[in-house]
Amino acid sequence: MNPLTQLKKILILPILIALTLVALAAPASATLPPGNTVQQWNKIAEDTVVGSGAFQTEGLIYMSYTSAAVYDAAVAIDGDFEPYGPLITAPPGASVDCAVIEAAYRTLVNYFPLQAGTLGALYAEALSNFGGCTGDGGGGTLVGQTAATNIITLRTGDGRMIPIGTTSSFPTLPPGPGVWRLTPPFQSPQTPWVGNVRRFILQSVDQFLPDPPPSLHSHEWVEAFNEVKAYGPMTGSTRTDEQTFIAKFWSANVIRQYNRAGRDLVDARGLSLLETARLAAMINLVGADAQMSNLHAKYHYLFWRPVTAINGSLDATAVTNDGFGPVPGYNDGNPATVEQAGWRPLLTTPNHPEYPSAHGTLTSAMAEVFRAVLGTNRIDLDIHGFDPAGPAGNLNAVRHFEKTSDLRREIINARLWAGLHYRLSTVTGIALGRQVAKFDLKHAFQPVE
Repeated sequence: MNPLTQLKKILILPILIALTLVALAAPASATLPPGNTVQQWNKIAEDTVVGSGAFQTEGLIYMSYTSAAVYDAAVAIDGDFEPYGPLITAPPGASVDCAVIEAAYRTLVNYFPLQAGTLGALYAEALSNFGGCTGDGGGGTLVGQTAATNIITLRTGDGRMIPIGTTSSFPTLPPGPGVWRLTPPFQSPQTPWVGNVRRFILQSVDQFLPDPPPSLHSHEWVEAFNEVKAYGPMTGSTRTDEQTFIAKFWSANVIRQYNRAGRDLVDARGLSLLETARLAAMINLVGADAQMSNLHAKYHYLFWRPVTAINGSLDATAVTNDGFGPVPGYNDGNPATVEQAGWRPLLTTPNHPEYPSAHGTLTSAMAEVFRAVLGTNRIDLDIHGFDPAGPAGNLNAVRHFEKTSDLRREIINARLWAGLHYRLSTVTGIALGRQVAKFDLKHAFQPVE
């Protein structure tokens, strides 16, 4: 027997035995999501990550692990694009579908072992659709397992902290006007460690650190303060009903929003399996880099939220004994701004610092991804978001965006109307997201020359 053939049999036999045992142990039925194999496992990954309770930026890191493994598995067999991780040489005739299934399953079950039962049932069902993935001699399975192992190894020691949602210490600034502090309902600071996790493509954690927020004595600050004070409160706002609807629309989970948009784009444009894997990887890896960069900037500048600034020194219920200053809080010292006790935003303020806007950063990065994939700023794209008339966590509302500029403009206004951000913070986030995405897309996912 040819030594290479014998080696392949030695490597593949344990995998096939393991697959058989998983299939026998799994529940009798499982319902795969619709779509091609990459779409199915992208949705499975989304459900697993969001279901874990991971904070959205933290969740994008986990989505990236799976998306990178799936992308590398597809590239190993179908070629055309540079891999993210180490080059994998696929055996002749290896099934790309089987490689995708294996890469996704192995990566997810590594990071979410408590979900092994659910994932195993879906895995067994997926394998059954391809004859147990034995028809190609196990080549696709071997490629997928290699891709998963490569990414898990590559990302070991990247700074990710567990358990899910854990907080961490961070450098602080002396208490005073303009300095962030906990906001109602006074939850612990949200995952500061995420800002220092090793980037997927960027070269450093502060590669695109924005300029600092404006002085509290500047005209820019006065304008920003007064605008969010007028448009952002829960009651007594100058918002229209449509503006309120848009603000709530963008309260949807961003992992679900943008991964669904990617899957919808695959259907609308008839993308291949490899193109689907590439798009999913672009959405999640670029998104993770953008949001990690954003969180790094937030905890670097520690700028105060509107609810803290507007209540200022008048309202003891707007702050708590968090170690960042007195109760009540601070006045900004600017005679052109007027505090308002009892001011509360339309949406609950997230428990991390204000500047720059995370949603502005991510949405801008996603706009750049869609532009790159479609080759035009006229993206003609539907985005699903929260419908206030529906149940919690729904994505029942749909808004259409003709151009990337329309998408970016809306998120600037939406976060202002929600009372979560000053306009200047989301504008800064837009610039940050575009910078990160342009760099990442230039340095990864490129066609093989």
